[in-house]
Amino acid sequence: MQHSPSSKEIQTLIQTLIQSFHPILVIETVEEERVQGLLQAATQAMALPMFEWSRTKGLTRSPGTFDAPWTNEYAPPGTIKPTTIGNTAESLAVLQHIESMTLKAVFWLKDFTQNLEDPAIARQLRELAQKFSLTRSAIVLTGNLVPLPQDIAHDAVYVDFPLPTRDELTQSVKDIIRTFTAKYRIQVELQPEEMKTLVHALSGMTLKQARQVLAYAALGDLKLTAADIKQVLHRKAQVIRNDGVLEYLPTLENTAELGGFNGLKRWLTRAEVGFSAQARALNLSAPKGILIVGIQGCGKSLAAKAIARAWNMPLLKLDAGRLYNKYIGESESNFRQAIRLAESMAPSVLWIDEIEKSFSGTQNETDGGLSQRLFGFFLTWMQEKTQEVFVVATANDISQIPSEFLRKGRFDEVFFVDLPLKTERETILNIHLKKHRQDPDLLDLAALVDATDGFSGAELEQVVITGLYSALYLEKPLDTDLLLKEISQMIPLSVSRKEHLEDLRAIAQDRFVSVH
Repeated sequence: MQHSPSSKEIQTLIQTLIQSFHPILVIETVEEERVQGLLQAATQAMALPMFEWSRTKGLTRSPGTFDAPWTNEYAPPGTIKPTTIGNTAESLAVLQHIESMTLKAVFWLKDFTQNLEDPAIARQLRELAQKFSLTRSAIVLTGNLVPLPQDIAHDAVYVDFPLPTRDELTQSVKDIIRTFTAKYRIQVELQPEEMKTLVHALSGMTLKQARQVLAYAALGDLKLTAADIKQVLHRKAQVIRNDGVLEYLPTLENTAELGGFNGLKRWLTRAEVGFSAQARALNLSAPKGILIVGIQGCGKSLAAKAIARAWNMPLLKLDAGRLYNKYIGESESNFRQAIRLAESMAPSVLWIDEIEKSFSGTQNETDGGLSQRLFGFFLTWMQEKTQEVFVVATANDISQIPSEFLRKGRFDEVFFVDLPLKTERETILNIHLKKHRQDPDLLDLAALVDATDGFSGAELEQVVITGLYSALYLEKPLDTDLLLKEISQMIPLSVSRKEHLEDLRAIAQDRFVSVH
């Protein structure tokens, strides 16, 4: 299985690109501290000086980088001068100053591309790129999103900058523990396997976030134990939700139970071997994912949670509403960020709910082609991904699903969810009764199952809930008669939307595999 590049591998790539006359490197990330370390290591290895620029500080010498034979304007050998060089706070001024310098160097410009709407600044950057393509100097542009005009993008190379690898997180955890033990005298009570679990819990976070979460867990009681792993996961869920377009459900908090779906469960049991070492030894790729379509309220969303629980994997849910952004380029960046996060936490389950809504604009250009671009990116990623990210896509409206999703090989399988069978209704009622501390043996389940013919799983759950509210109001225990009364007053979708359900079944017949 292909792994995410380590910081050392990214450093080597940066050095190779600079030495092969690539004048502009682009790194899309918010991890400026990590970028600084990589660029400093790369420039040291190449014996090149390095400068940093921001709008607030102007151009400065990067601390700790190679000491060149400076002129008086910059700094004498062996010294670090953190003060601004010349009048370089403005974007055009810094580019003009860089062009006037005669030494070979690497110039790191932070959050610079928002200035490229100015034709003079864009022109000056193009002229610098032409000059640097002959000198082995380079400009590095960073930011969360770094869009470039087409004529500048022609000279630029985007450097993939994934989240830290497990090895990097492991080293960071060891460094943090060593520092905290010396400074705060915390007690570390972690076995080797528990240490691995802790590192896995931190995967999907930046090094800075990992340090903050670990400090939060350790400094409360000056101890770091296996019990803190759950706290780390809880904080991680908050970080992921606040920072991106994904919601995170840790394995320890996933209690989903799936009533019925025996056909899907059999398929999953067979597919799970695809994640094994034996499969990798045979050069077999891990399962890519499944598409689950069908009737609303029949357990598609619950299936995604149940799959993650059965395979003991973290579950990441893509929120399509947060994916789309009013700013040009932000939506594509959000999507790439979500995919990068899912890959960094592999093996993981990525759940895309109501996927037909995420790509609803693929048939028209009402959104400027955004849906089409996201759709194309997703299809390419699904086809080429090597990380063990299992996609569970769910959809209610079959007619709105792009035909590309239904082609053989796009997903490993496409399942259709119909209304629950008789035996499944009994299982579902049992699950919800026990969930609300009711004894199914005290009820006539056979009568309830017969009375709920045509009810969805969500409607069965609602029967139990409304029955319990009635029982509380009447100050009596829940019984069969109360539930039967609630059932008689509920109009299920199979009645209110009968024609729609028949159309769904007609489309799905002989095309999709039943989950039952």
